[in-house]
Amino acid sequence: MGMPGGWELFAIIMVVVLLFGGKKIPELAKGLGKGIKDFKKAVNEDEKEGDVAEKAKTELEDKSAQATNTEAKESKNA
Repeated sequence: MGMPGGWELFAIIMVVVLLFGGKKIPELAKGLGKGIKDFKKAVNEDEKEGDVAEKAKTELEDKSAQATNTEAKESKNA
């Protein structure tokens, strides 16, 4: 089953208009658009939080490596 053609789309649109009415459709579209916008915003916030966590992990690993190197140098000098 492929994509609906021109007449099928026209029939679907007419059924939607008959069911919901001309005034209700813009409200539904507005609500759908707001929902998509909120979803994208949440996804972007999660990505930013992931970037911050990855940066903190990298910094922690760098500090750990520096501490290990310092301990190794001190044990050689002792």
